[in-house]
Amino acid sequence: MASILRILGIETSCDETAAAVVVRHEDGRGEIVSDVVLSQLEEHSAFGGVVPEIAARAHVEAIDGLVEEALQRAEISLSDIDAVAATSGPGLIGGLIVGLMTAKAIARVAGKPLFAINHLEGHALTARLTDGLSFPYLMLLVSGGHTQLILVRGVGLYERWGTTIDDALGEAFDKTAKLLGLPYPGGPAVEHAALQGNADRFKLPRPLVGEARLDFSFSGLKTAVRQAATQIAPLSEQDVADICASFQKAVSRTLKDRIGRGLARFREEFADLDVDPALVVAGGVAANQEIRRTLQALCIEHGFRFIAPPLRLCTDNAAMIAWAGLERMAEDLPPDSLEVQPRSRWPLDSNAQTMLGSGKRGAKA
Repeated sequence: MASILRILGIETSCDETAAAVVVRHEDGRGEIVSDVVLSQLEEHSAFGGVVPEIAARAHVEAIDGLVEEALQRAEISLSDIDAVAATSGPGLIGGLIVGLMTAKAIARVAGKPLFAINHLEGHALTARLTDGLSFPYLMLLVSGGHTQLILVRGVGLYERWGTTIDDALGEAFDKTAKLLGLPYPGGPAVEHAALQGNADRFKLPRPLVGEARLDFSFSGLKTAVRQAATQIAPLSEQDVADICASFQKAVSRTLKDRIGRGLARFREEFADLDVDPALVVAGGVAANQEIRRTLQALCIEHGFRFIAPPLRLCTDNAAMIAWAGLERMAEDLPPDSLEVQPRSRWPLDSNAQTMLGSGKRGAKA
């Protein structure tokens, strides 16, 4: 294995087309030398969500230019990279095909090894790129497609402690926003409206609070929001703000219970850990300040470090995919065959029981 490794990463699992070049130095330190992301927000906003066919077509139109731009910004050519990594799942199958096929073509033409990366593994390992975090640690992934609490033991060693049994949290935010006539994406819109709202006006449910298992459920909360809105329709601007604030409060209290139990379990299982344990938070919903404050306070209470990578690395990006490939190379794990196929569903923990629902991407992970 070379002392310094350079890898090209490609991400096309949903509605961002991304390419990045990341370097792993001899001491294990990671460095992002280029990171290019093209959002498709405008293309999908009129539909209130991601349209798979539109997303796939946009990836096809953008991917070659973004790869070229990433290489130019890094001031290297394909001959200078040591490998190429691409998201192989979970996600929208059309987008995955575009990114993985592009990576395969590059690998074949340039004679470089290919690493087909699980999108969730990219999120799971990002804190090692940004903060040099050591194993083991807990990760909370909260996004439009996933809500999971994962124990990260090492590269390729993941245990899913909790997952949504219906809607992902990001999906619940988006659907709440759509119900209230707020713009897409729903998360920022709900958070903004909540700033002017009374969080105690509506008594919304806290799903699964008090249960020993660490799973999540947000479908009932979403239904309660619909019922509250229907009962007082037509809604004034203040009504919308109050519902949003009450929704956010219910989410925060739910996460406090669910994650608090997870932190306590981690303390029990790793009682001999010689450093303060860490909770890593990733995914677009991690940008919500109310949720962040709740989790930060929870970490202080349980003696955990709270680690949230920069927002651009919490949402979909190619730097995390490249880094996951570098982590695999550093462990001397074998590259993937050029025959590898994309997977719309790909649980990070292959031993975990499949749940009925896990978000709008349809990934039963």
